[in-house]
Amino acid sequence: MRVRGSVAIDLGTVNTLVWVAGRGIVLEEPSAIAIDTSAGSVAAVGAAADALADKEPQDIQVIHPLRDGVIADLDATAAMLHAFLRKARPHNGPLRPRALVCVPSGATEVERRSVLAALGVRRPRYTVRLIDEPVAAAAGAGFDLSRGAGGVVVDIGGGTTEVAAVAGWRVARAVSLRKAGNAMDDAILTAARNDLGLILSQRAARNLKMTLGLTGGDAAEIVGIDAATRTPRTEYVSGYLVADAIEPVVTAIADTVLQILSEIPPGLAEDVVRGKIRLAGGGALLPGLPARIEAVAGIGTVVAEDPLRCVLRGAAEILEHPRKAPGPGPRGLTHAPRL
Repeated sequence: MRVRGSVAIDLGTVNTLVWVAGRGIVLEEPSAIAIDTSAGSVAAVGAAADALADKEPQDIQVIHPLRDGVIADLDATAAMLHAFLRKARPHNGPLRPRALVCVPSGATEVERRSVLAALGVRRPRYTVRLIDEPVAAAAGAGFDLSRGAGGVVVDIGGGTTEVAAVAGWRVARAVSLRKAGNAMDDAILTAARNDLGLILSQRAARNLKMTLGLTGGDAAEIVGIDAATRTPRTEYVSGYLVADAIEPVVTAIADTVLQILSEIPPGLAEDVVRGKIRLAGGGALLPGLPARIEAVAGIGTVVAEDPLRCVLRGAAEILEHPRKAPGPGPRGLTHAPRL
């Protein structure tokens, strides 16, 4: 039975998404918080905070409190999460609301407890469950896990890439690779400075990545700071520079897919081939990536429908229909103590 006000949260390195029972997806904003250091108060959260990043306004510190898919700054994450939940207005009754939060499959026990703490330090407090991202991604990507079916999902976020073989609401094999979209952005920043003498913002690097990807050949106009003169400069960045910069991260992802495929049990092989490898997360939209994975794996590879919201859709399905999923398992659903 659905509990009014229950929420599913995809707490990502780059973006946080919130789904509320009965209302659907109600919030999708950057995982960012701006602190007014002179007053010691929160100046902005989400998109408003992220818009200030790299611009260095006086007395404002912009924090992206998650790194590699897990909490790096507990206080900032707690403040950001509760600000998001106030925006979402999920609590509409006397019962303690439930929260289902997605975490990387490779998150340590300490990292998992930090998520619980972030939702427990302020009111309203939630009854929290954690779910490994690959399980939620597989459900959101269209695998019929309730019938025991399975497949391979590759969820490429900002901080982590989750590559997993999933069967019947359980993870069969999984690798949480702490190389993903942000690592690609950093590689582009380094290449632009070394090859072009151009200092770019993180946002500019991200735009180049999503515009040019692995395709090479074309070029995109970008504005940055000249490393020598320290003045603004417009430059055309070639697709080859971007493709070469992100190649090591893409290779690491492709190698991890091969590793998972080499470890799947025989009974899952047919499901994997027939269901194809499904890409989720913002990185699934990287131009040229599906073709690369398919060429390396030798198995059809497709981008899941609405990949940016794939993990949250899967988590929402589990929260809406808890009888579909089994009880807690070592790599699936994890019940948390009440906070």
